Amino acid sequence: MDFRVKDKVAIVTGGSSGIGLAIAKTFAGEGAKVVINGRDKAKLDSACAEIGNGAVGIVADLTTPQGAAALYEFALSVGPVEFLVNNIGRFDVEDFFEISDDRWHEYFEANVMTGVRITRPVLKEMLKRDSGSIVFISSEGAIRSIPHMSHYSMTKTAQLGLSRALAELTRGTSVRVNAYIPGPTATDSVKAYFEGIAKDRGVGFDDVMRGFFKDDQPGSLIQRLIDPALHGRAVLQLATNWAMNGTAQRCDGGAVHSIL
Repeated sequence: MDFRVKDKVAIVTGGSSGIGLAIAKTFAGEGAKVVINGRDKAKLDSACAEIGNGAVGIVADLTTPQGAAALYEFALSVGPVEFLVNNIGRFDVEDFFEISDDRWHEYFEANVMTGVRITRPVLKEMLKRDSGSIVFISSEGAIRSIPHMSHYSMTKTAQLGLSRALAELTRGTSVRVNAYIPGPTATDSVKAYFEGIAKDRGVGFDDVMRGFFKDDQPGSLIQRLIDPALHGRAVLQLATNWAMNGTAQRCDGGAVHSIL
């Protein structure tokens, strides 16, 4: 199937690892010119080589206006931005009563404002050209709120509201804005988190995962972590389907008990 992304510029923020890397590889595999950002040049260079098809990266911290402006100008040097995937995000398991005000602000900066800052110029230019697609990578935690990750859940819910509000700005145009809701995924950071638990408890990784799905994710229908590559394919389809606008597409393994 031709997704019609060949030679078109796709920004994938935080595209040097995890779900972002999988998305970047999928776009590049279909011929897109992929642009990623990060804060570690060596890691960016390695990721670009893995992504292939001439992918390029820039050291740019989107928690600052300067970083967002640098990424946007860098992407424009490659060509008009046709796709933007707002993938930057962080997660930690923390007691609500121990989370400081500063920590809440850190989460809002990382999970919400990074997307706001890069979307401002990108969406404005897309509307002028009457062409383009933006996807915010949210989480099933946005719907199935997680008490020991309250800051994470709150910011991921905010992304859903933001993406729908921005979609309203595209009415009658050929520009679209959507959100994507992945479930627990086998990224390096997630696996490292569970491997740390396994080491602390003196048990195997598989034992920890069985306990996680039994106690923390009993509603998951697949009862296993999702391969990041599956998200790459799903986001590509969401980003290129002209009939999908203002939606929040779930790929959560059935963790959220809802038809819609």
